[in-house]
Amino acid sequence: MKVEWAPANVPPKRRLETFITGLFTLFFFTLPLTSLLLLASLLFYGGFVLRTLLVIYTAYIYVDHKRNYSAMDTNGWMINRSNFIYRIYRNYFPVTLVKTADLPANKNYILASFPHGILGTGICINMGLDISHWLRLFPQVRPKVGTLDQHFVIPFLRDLLRGWGLISVSKESLTYYLTKPNDPKHPNNRDGFTSNAVAILVGGAQEALDSHPGKYILTLKNRKGFVKMAIRTGSSIVPTISFGEVDIFDQVDNPPDSTLRRIQTIVKKLTGISPLIPVGRGFFNYTFGFLPYRRPIVQVVGAPIDVIRNAQPDPAYVDEIHGKVMEALEQMFDQYKDKYMPNSTKTKLVIH
Repeated sequence: MKVEWAPANVPPKRRLETFITGLFTLFFFTLPLTSLLLLASLLFYGGFVLRTLLVIYTAYIYVDHKRNYSAMDTNGWMINRSNFIYRIYRNYFPVTLVKTADLPANKNYILASFPHGILGTGICINMGLDISHWLRLFPQVRPKVGTLDQHFVIPFLRDLLRGWGLISVSKESLTYYLTKPNDPKHPNNRDGFTSNAVAILVGGAQEALDSHPGKYILTLKNRKGFVKMAIRTGSSIVPTISFGEVDIFDQVDNPPDSTLRRIQTIVKKLTGISPLIPVGRGFFNYTFGFLPYRRPIVQVVGAPIDVIRNAQPDPAYVDEIHGKVMEALEQMFDQYKDKYMPNSTKTKLVIH
């Protein structure tokens, strides 16, 4: 394999972006394991006082999660939702946010987000790490990103995720956020925000298994839980596509009938996590490594699809709304692919 080395005269600004992105990427890939190892190390090597505090802390987050789903009602500390380090990370790709319709702050929203990609980078930057662009385009709407429920009972990891606006994607958690009142005078809205917008990567771990550059394969046909949640809570569904998300990483070839895919599927069923083997670039080469490729991601936010609230969603109505979401995604893909994708004529949207 011939290695393509980065040139020696790369501008310092780009070197800094690569370095910061490398740290973030390594951090995100290892965060759950690192959090558990840190807890174990502190419990093993720490003194009596530290061990006692850690036990109390671990017990507290478990009880708090059972009681209120580790909720973070506000946007949290803005210094941790928008700062120059996060902007450096954004500019590496770069990641862009495109608004196609207003999201009035008098209701709550589920953003049905596709594709998952390897890390869901575009969504996490726009609605988690660096929300300055979101707040400018969608004022008074709090951005939240749903992720695996089990992450919120892991010490240290739980607090990092909460600080970045990530929430549990459990039914109880989603119901909590999506039924929040929209009245500006309500005590819950003292921060000046009257709406919650929760991004859900609907395809999840299954869709991540199909992530390869240039391939937009969505796992959606049998995913209707988000539609039922929207109907139960009266939340509008906003389809969103992140063009370029699948291009920043490749992964070891894993066709559906391969041994690797069968192993990945078994692990996914047991843990809810796909054991991906990502392929990227290095700090000083473009051929191999764990860094994402420097390719643009454009998250296009579509128009909201309103629903009629019903605590017991009718299956026929669920199918109707689900069909509207698929139709909207197909229309968005066809409308914007030429603008935001290279080789768009060769790329098709596949919905499984």
